[in-house]
Amino acid sequence: MESISFFTIVSVALLGSLGHCIGMCGGFIVAYSSAKIDSNSTKLYQFFSHLFYSLGRVTSYTFLGAIFGYIGSVVSFSKTSTGYLYFFVGIIMVLMGLSLMGKIRFLTSLECTISKDGIVKKIFSSLIHSKSYFSFYGLGLLNGFLPCGLVYFFAISAAATGSVFMGAFTMFIFGVSTIPVLLGFGYIVGFLKSSIFRDTMVKVASIVIICYGIYIAYEGFLAVRG
Repeated sequence: MESISFFTIVSVALLGSLGHCIGMCGGFIVAYSSAKIDSNSTKLYQFFSHLFYSLGRVTSYTFLGAIFGYIGSVVSFSKTSTGYLYFFVGIIMVLMGLSLMGKIRFLTSLECTISKDGIVKKIFSSLIHSKSYFSFYGLGLLNGFLPCGLVYFFAISAAATGSVFMGAFTMFIFGVSTIPVLLGFGYIVGFLKSSIFRDTMVKVASIVIICYGIYIAYEGFLAVRG
C-alpha cells in the first residue's frame, strides 16, 4: 500500500473512533443495548453481544473494501490520475478533520441517514426484537452499510490499492481498529461521553486526520507534477 500505510489506517481509525464513531455509532449502540440487553444479563453475554455487533460491522467494511478494490483494479489509473486520486483523498481527510473540529458541516452533510427507508426499518425491527448473537451480528452488518464519513475515506483508499485483497484488507483493518472503543462503549459510557475527555480526543483525532490529509494530498500533488 503506497498511499496509506498500516500505521495510518490503525491510527486514523482508532483516533477517529474516539471522536467521530462515538457520536455516530454511540446512539445506535445505546439503542440496541436498551432494547436487547437486560440489566441482569451476564457480563459475558454483554461482551459477546457487543463483539458480534462489531464483527458484523467489520464484515460489511471488508466486503465494501473488496468491491472498491475491484473497481480500482479494473479502472486503469495512470500515474497522473493516481496522483489526482491521492490528492482528492487528502482533501477529503482535511475536510473530515475540520468537520470533527466543528469548523465546517462536511461530515454532517455526507452522513444524511437512510434510517427512514422502509426496508431498513423492517430489517432493523426484526433484528432488534431478537436476543440471539446472530441478531447482534445482523445489526452490525446493517450499521456497516449506513453512510459514514470515515467509511467513505477508507473506501476511496481501498480503491486506490487497485487490488481486491488489499482493498478488503484496508477496510478490514479499519473495522478492527474501531472495535476497542465501540466494544468498550457499553461498559464505560459515562467516561467516554464526558465532555472533557471526548472534546480532547476529538481535537487530537482532528489534528491527526488533517496532518495525514495534507501529507497524502502533497504526495498526490508531487505525482501529478512529476
